[in-house]
Amino acid sequence: MINLLFSGVALVLLVAAGYWVRGRGGHRPAGTWPMAALLFSFALAFASYVPAVESAVESVVPHVGRLLSNSFTLAAATAVLAFMLQLNLEPDEARRSIRLRVLFLGISVAGMTVLFTAEQMNDRSPQLYALYVLIYITYLGVTAKDFCAQTWKQSHRSRRGSQRVGLRITAAGCVFALLYAAYKVFGLVSIGLGLGLIPEGARCSTPLTPFRCVFSVTAPALAVLLIAVGLTLPAVVWPFSQFLRRRWESRSHAALGPLWEAVTGAAPEVVLAASEFGEDKRADDFAFFLHRRVIEINDGGLALRPHRSPRVRESAERAAAERGLAGSPEGDALVEAAVLRAAVHAKKAGNDPQPEAAAPAPGAAARAGDLRAETEWLLLLAHAYGQDGTARTVADEPATSGREAQA
Repeated sequence: MINLLFSGVALVLLVAAGYWVRGRGGHRPAGTWPMAALLFSFALAFASYVPAVESAVESVVPHVGRLLSNSFTLAAATAVLAFMLQLNLEPDEARRSIRLRVLFLGISVAGMTVLFTAEQMNDRSPQLYALYVLIYITYLGVTAKDFCAQTWKQSHRSRRGSQRVGLRITAAGCVFALLYAAYKVFGLVSIGLGLGLIPEGARCSTPLTPFRCVFSVTAPALAVLLIAVGLTLPAVVWPFSQFLRRRWESRSHAALGPLWEAVTGAAPEVVLAASEFGEDKRADDFAFFLHRRVIEINDGGLALRPHRSPRVRESAERAAAERGLAGSPEGDALVEAAVLRAAVHAKKAGNDPQPEAAAPAPGAAARAGDLRAETEWLLLLAHAYGQDGTARTVADEPATSGREAQA
């Protein structure tokens, strides 16, 4: 079970490190290399805990597996700080801080190596081992505490949902790391005072038994997994979210086509030339084309405003109320579709402008400048314009009445 746990964690971390190093679309965001170093260091640390690997290494240098795994863990902790420093500080300041952290890492690992060697040469002296653990746990505990505070604070400032969730998962991982650090401090006190509260050389049969393995094995494993998942989640979610966004843009662009054709057919002057809207775009740049289509539909609505009939609006409002849609977005879209359809007909027929134009649909000011909100509203309007029989019937009533009066 332990073999499978550590091997699986190491493999997951290596795959995550490879994902970060590979880059996405030729672009590597800030903190890519520290993140890859973090994941790779944690992967090596857990690989050194695999019994087969540990036995092979310790057949050359007895008990060296502990030094290797602890050194890799401190390297991962340094990479965590480097990642946050690159995100939160200016480049020059971040480089200076990272160099200082790397210096401290080198001093700590060198000190641990000297103490490990002296410990082995002095029949595994408990006092030397206690000093070794003191260096290790001090560096790790301080890093975990600082990183936990930074990630939790940043999670409240982040605007992207995946970043907020990822940072909170990371903060939870830091809590498990602090739990592991507290366990090591407890062990350090036991060794220093000669209490013998933690048996030396005992191994864990499962992640939960004996009970101390919850702190010595399960807590660090969960800490690493949660930190790795939390920091990698936004990078994994981003391509998927971009795919969903592009799909929504392409489908919205197509769904607005009939409404755009109707409005621009009555007011062709609102269609923007390429030079008016910017440089030529790729055929698959649906964000650009959707934005342009929304602008042209809204401009067309403004051009048709003199032909917006108050009588059509009143009839459409009664029809919406009869269907129980009064005051709802669907009801507002039905009313607006009827008024807009009648205005399109009037403009194409060359009718005189209305003495008083019908009021615009509710919420126009609130949606201004918000592409998604504007698009969602126009999608409701396009559906009512093209597929709602009530809007079509109400819009045709004034024209029919007018022809009968002239006869």
